[in-house]
Amino acid sequence: MTEKWNLSAAPESTSHVELQDTYHLFINGEFRKPKSGKYFDTINPATNTVIATVSEAGKQDVDDAMKAAEKAFPAWSKLDGKERGKYIFRIARTIQERSREFAVIESLDGGKPIRESRDVDIPLAAAHFFYCAGWADKLEYAFPNRSPKPLGVAAQIIPWNFPLLMAAWKIAPALACGNTVVLKPAETTPLTALKLAEIIQEAGLPPGVVNIVTGAGETGAAMTAHPIPKKLAFTGSTEVGKFIYKAALDGNKKVTLELGGKAANIIFDDAPIEAAVEGIINGIYFNQGHVCCAGSRLFVQETVYEEVLSKLKRRMDTFIVGDPMDKNTDIGAINSKAQLKTIEEYLKIGREEGAEIYQPKCNLPKTGNWCAPTLFTNVAQSNRIVQEEIFGPVLAIQTFRTIDEVIDKANNTPYGLSAGVWTDKGSKIFQLTQALKAGVIWANTYNKFDATSPFGGYKESGFGREGGIHGMEAYLKFD
Repeated sequence: MTEKWNLSAAPESTSHVELQDTYHLFINGEFRKPKSGKYFDTINPATNTVIATVSEAGKQDVDDAMKAAEKAFPAWSKLDGKERGKYIFRIARTIQERSREFAVIESLDGGKPIRESRDVDIPLAAAHFFYCAGWADKLEYAFPNRSPKPLGVAAQIIPWNFPLLMAAWKIAPALACGNTVVLKPAETTPLTALKLAEIIQEAGLPPGVVNIVTGAGETGAAMTAHPIPKKLAFTGSTEVGKFIYKAALDGNKKVTLELGGKAANIIFDDAPIEAAVEGIINGIYFNQGHVCCAGSRLFVQETVYEEVLSKLKRRMDTFIVGDPMDKNTDIGAINSKAQLKTIEEYLKIGREEGAEIYQPKCNLPKTGNWCAPTLFTNVAQSNRIVQEEIFGPVLAIQTFRTIDEVIDKANNTPYGLSAGVWTDKGSKIFQLTQALKAGVIWANTYNKFDATSPFGGYKESGFGREGGIHGMEAYLKFD
């Protein structure tokens, strides 16, 4: 087993972070107490301590937010695109200026390592606002001869795995296209969205253009059932996505759904093995596996299976699992007790199905929500750990001999969000990208994102795209 370096702790400072004890709803440009009178705690998953108390929006609160957005829509939609772009650009710049604060809050509230919040989540969130700011006055060029027009009020619901980034994915294109917004962050990670509300307020956006309401499933249900929104946008589980799709059909609303995944990460024998191993690590253990496009199914060509498995285990042995605020940490805390319970149930299922489990020796903290990175071998296509989304640091490995075999195995899933291909042959890459039923396919890399590139899936991974001009198209109607 590879020896771990004996690294001194390198905790990120929190002295620059301003957090309130209680957060209210952001409606019509102001923070106000919920008419429901209800509140809930947001918990640090690494310590199980309360960070802040947050308002729980009821039906009347949701109605107020929708009416505020509806009232703000005529003026915002008629505002010159150049002026809308200035507001969005101002938000992007402020996110950059306060990036350290956002990164710390994201890691405190969500459990992800500070390196990931600092180097991935926050810069990408700013990039999406910058990108959409640039398009705000150029929609006629993005969609020539189509006369693009905004839809109206957009109701948007985002998940807990990338809170600020998902908020940027939703809010930035909606505003650039002239829509107004009611956004609900996940109940376990609401703090960066509420901090974003402070920035929106400081940026001087007209009241009601962006409204942020917090709560759990009942709040989201009130949003999707409300008659005012013309667009529903949801990122989350396939199960919830089906309910939202039905609500969209019943209300004749436009809808985009970015749902679950069970991605295939395919390693051919001519792949750069060392790079591929790092790609495997990034594909499944990034953000504790809390990634809808995680490469949770690994397919390795038989001739290099033993080599890949040996190097992968050796690499896993170097992982540092622990304090998300420590810059040395590779794998942080599981987002919630409920999610940890789900992951542990799947680990039990994997053992019962006869799979062989490997976990590196980790000194897991005694408090908080923790799961050692896990690898399953000797699995079959029919195993639940292969077919069902676990949403945790759990990888299942299978072998293959031919291209046709791995295509059949990779496509044997109800999902179709993403995939990865590792080979030095361009012809194989092109063949696989045509044959794999996935919305996003990476070649000799994994989990690389860019604001200019569309993201989305097929089958039970949803439909519609976010990012790029494709993501803006979802917030427009055409004459």
